Amino acid sequence: MAAQVPENFMDLIREPAFANLATLMKDGSPQVTPVWFDFDGVHVRINSAKGRIKDQNMRNHPRVALAIMDPRNPYRYMQIRGAVTEITEQGAEEHIDALAKKYLKVDRYPHRSANEVRVMYKITPERISTMG
Repeated sequence: MAAQVPENFMDLIREPAFANLATLMKDGSPQVTPVWFDFDGVHVRINSAKGRIKDQNMRNHPRVALAIMDPRNPYRYMQIRGAVTEITEQGAEEHIDALAKKYLKVDRYPHRSANEVRVMYKITPERISTMG
């Protein structure tokens, strides 16, 4: 069963706060990347281009962690640990556009590369901890 985001931290989900995504490299060492994200009520959803380091890492090791810091108060944050339970290209283009609307206030993601394939990752939260 998925862990539930506490109601008093839902503002970090709704607002354009960045998440720091921790994944594991092939050798087991950690890799961290700031990412845009949203929440579908069950899954934290992120988006990337196929073949990037985080894409490769999540395919090889689906266990991940996200740290979401309150942009107004860095002493308030939420950590989500869980697993990537779905990786799909279906709907990924629309998803990156929705994230661009949330974070950049534009209708279409402006940083597309001609040959990139967008991928959406659904992360099922298993443990959530908060501070502040």
